[in-house]
Amino acid sequence: MNKLEKNSILLVDDEPVNIQLLSRILGADYKLYAAKDGNTALQMAKEHIPDLILLDIVMPEVSGYHVLEQIKATEEIRDIPVVFITGLDSADDEEKGLSLDAADYINKPFKDNVVKLRVRNQIKIINAMRTIEKLNNTDQLTGIPNRHAFDLALVVNWKRAIRDVKPISLIMIDFDLFKRYNDTYGHLQGDSTLRTISLALTNKLEKLSGIVARWGGDEFAILLPQANESDVQGLAEELRQTIENTMLDFEGEIHNITASLGTSTITPSSETDMGVLLINADEALYCAKKEGRNRISVFEN
Repeated sequence: MNKLEKNSILLVDDEPVNIQLLSRILGADYKLYAAKDGNTALQMAKEHIPDLILLDIVMPEVSGYHVLEQIKATEEIRDIPVVFITGLDSADDEEKGLSLDAADYINKPFKDNVVKLRVRNQIKIINAMRTIEKLNNTDQLTGIPNRHAFDLALVVNWKRAIRDVKPISLIMIDFDLFKRYNDTYGHLQGDSTLRTISLALTNKLEKLSGIVARWGGDEFAILLPQANESDVQGLAEELRQTIENTMLDFEGEIHNITASLGTSTITPSSETDMGVLLINADEALYCAKKEGRNRISVFEN
């Protein structure tokens, strides 16, 4: 989330007066969405992916308990914390809510400061967890996603490709003779080059849905959901040229570096081993190296 963006909250209550009260209490500090029934709430949660949901328990047609069960059963929204807003205050009601993984309770009638503090505490936890997750998924040298983040993205997009019967492509990139480069210019310059090239790759893919990650050392991986073999081949050549044309400065001396790229494309089924995509791209990369470097190689299925 951009630092200038406000955290977002979905308010769910069938009484308009309660939505108005919560909007007055929270509107200055958070971006708010509102729904007056459970089914609309589920649709809006999937559309907006709010940071937090404040959910009434007693609603017509679908109760807050059922809505929470549906949220927890839906992959894209199951991790959104839900705080019940309710006039029910028995121990049994609280136990039921907590057993369904409600994050907290806010009792009616609303008390401004209690609402603000309970919401603030949940948002602080959410933002802290995001910071930790970002650190765990970011390569510290280049600032781009690391291999762990790539693995997570691959699993999600692989499942989506199976569900939608769409292709998924991978480009593996490895700098040519990078050890010699480090020996010539030093490891600090090598690190600087990795940062410069990773930025160039990220900028090149800015308008695409591709995921650029540092695979390890001087090797990068680019995941391209729904890209077919023709698309990925053309993009790989553009990336090769981008790397070759990136000018690098070492103590006033301008030089460049080249890379070899291997691509793989699969339209997977439930019987397809996800590792095949990686193995094929790695094999294509080996061919590009073997054939003379500074070129792309496409794995032929």
